[in-house]
Amino acid sequence: MGGFEPDPLPTYERVLDEIAASGFAGTELGDWGFMPDDPATLHEQLARRGLQMIGAFTPVCLSDSDAHAESVKTALRAAHTLRALCDQPSRSAGPYVILAEASTPERMRVAGRVGPEHGPSEGQWRAIAAGAARVAASVRQETGLPTVFHHHSGTPVETLEETARFLDMTDPDLIGLCYDTGHFAYAGAGPLAALRRFRDRVWHVHLKDFRAGLAERARRDRWDYHQAVANGLFCELSGGDIDFPEILRYLVDTGYEGWVVVEDEMPPGACDPFENAKHDRAFLRSLGL
Repeated sequence: MGGFEPDPLPTYERVLDEIAASGFAGTELGDWGFMPDDPATLHEQLARRGLQMIGAFTPVCLSDSDAHAESVKTALRAAHTLRALCDQPSRSAGPYVILAEASTPERMRVAGRVGPEHGPSEGQWRAIAAGAARVAASVRQETGLPTVFHHHSGTPVETLEETARFLDMTDPDLIGLCYDTGHFAYAGAGPLAALRRFRDRVWHVHLKDFRAGLAERARRDRWDYHQAVANGLFCELSGGDIDFPEILRYLVDTGYEGWVVVEDEMPPGACDPFENAKHDRAFLRSLGL
C-alpha cells in the first residue's frame, strides 16, 4: 500500500462533519468510546449535522454460555444509548443493536477459506442461538429496539451455511439479519444469491465492495483476515467486483425500505476517507439512491 502514511485518528466531530458533507443521512455508532457515550451530547452533535443514529455494531461471546450475562450487559449499554437518540424504534428503521459473535484467533486465521471442520460444535451452536435470543429479548424488553445479527469474517458465523443455521435456530420475529455484501463475498457466497436466500430475514443492509482477485490471493497464500484487509480486500463502492445495481434492484423490487449503510473498511492511510465517502455517495445516487 505504498505512498500513504497513516494519519492520526480523526476526532468524532470530524468524522460526523465528513459523513454529513458527503451527503449521507445517518451513521452507526462505531467502536464503543469513539463517539460520546452521553446521549444528550451525542444527540446535539447529530442534530447539528442533520444525521440519524442507525445502529451499533456489538460483538459479544455467544458461544460460551458463561459469558451470556456479560453479553446482555454489553448489548444493553449500546441499546440504551441508541434508544435515547430516537423517538420510536422500528424493525424497518431501527436503530438496531447489530449483534455479532466475537472473532476468534482460529477463525481469523482461516477467514475466507472456512471448511465444515472449522465450524462451531453442536454445544456451541446451541449456546450461540440461546445467547442471541437472550440478548435480543433483553434489548426488546428494556428498550424496544430491534436486534439484527451480522455474519462476519473471522467469527464462528461467517459462511452461507453457518448463517443459514443461525437463522434456522433463532426466532424470525425476534432477530433479523444484517446482510453484508463484502463478508458474504469473502466467505465464498455470491452476495445476490445470499440475499435471495435470506431476504425474509434481512432487516438491515451493509454495502461493502470486494476485490475477487485479492481474495483468491489471500486464500492461496493463506493470509489471515487482518492481512487480507491490510492488502486491500475491501474497497470503495464500484472499485471491486460486487454487482451493486442487481443487489439494489432486488432490494427495491422486494419492498426493502430500511437503511443501506456503506462500509469501505480499508486500512488506515490507504485512502482519503472523505474522498471515498463522496465517491460512494455519488455512486449510490447514480443508481437512484
